[in-house]
Amino acid sequence: MHGELRKARCGLCGDVREQMDDINLDAVCAQCESKGTMRPHIVWFGEMPLEQNRIDEALDACKLFLSIGTSGSVYPAAGFVHDVSTRGRTHTVELNLEPSLGESLFAERHYGQASLIMPQHVERLLTGKTNFGTS
Repeated sequence: MHGELRKARCGLCGDVREQMDDINLDAVCAQCESKGTMRPHIVWFGEMPLEQNRIDEALDACKLFLSIGTSGSVYPAAGFVHDVSTRGRTHTVELNLEPSLGESLFAERHYGQASLIMPQHVERLLTGKTNFGTS
């Protein structure tokens, strides 16, 4: 969704390569051989996430949606809980230090330090002591 810092992408042909060194204007794309078109393989604010079609397919198919450690304010990801909750077949859970902006959209909410609430939630899932599957 957000890309990878240790990769570079050509802005012209879209080729993605491993990139451990700095990228500069002299960098040449190994695929199309254009100069000055390489950029970090990451999503900047205002750009659409990578693999958005795959994300949409996964959201459409999911039965359990966990939102972990987010403010819920950066779109389009902040809208994912709304997308799955309107379908009526996905159980939504927020695991966060404090309520996010979209907290009311979650069927289940747990707040506290991740080192405490994550293991507790996983244990509830493994033992069947959660609301998942009953709504």
